[in-house]
Amino acid sequence: MTAPSSLKDAVLGHDGAMPYRVTFVCTGNICRSPMAEAVLRHHVEEEGLDVEVDSSGTGGWHVGDGADERTVAALERAGYRSAHIARQFEPSWFGRYDLILALDGGHLAALRSMAPDEEARGKIRLLREFDPDAAGDLDVPDPYYSGREEFDLVLGQVEAAMPGLLEEIRAALKEG
Repeated sequence: MTAPSSLKDAVLGHDGAMPYRVTFVCTGNICRSPMAEAVLRHHVEEEGLDVEVDSSGTGGWHVGDGADERTVAALERAGYRSAHIARQFEPSWFGRYDLILALDGGHLAALRSMAPDEEARGKIRLLREFDPDAAGDLDVPDPYYSGREEFDLVLGQVEAAMPGLLEEIRAALKEG
């Protein structure tokens, strides 16, 4: 089976009776994925979309911790709010999500290796696939060992993917 050509193809079977569920996955769930979670949550709440948004990490180093203070600061500077507790993605969770968004190719590979079947693998995408200006560079860099500028860059990349992601989510909800 080939990868789905659209989000609609990836979520066949979503009947619209339950909220559409999106999760973002990075390494430790303290920088990139909670940032993406906060930005998408802001947009779906603003539009009143029936979408649940959360995030997790491929590793368990920070389980139970809040988001990195630099992530929170970057979000606050841009007008977003975040109340986040880190957790690790579990293979048993594939069934609960309609869309699983990896922040880089390493997370994509890790998630695909955990996926129990082709249906689950079809739910996994890279966030920057939704940014028309990504120009083939689909990884969101890890800002953990960097400063404010890198966190702001990451936030900018996350925000750039939102219009395309929201368009796909709206289409999936409409197809419901």
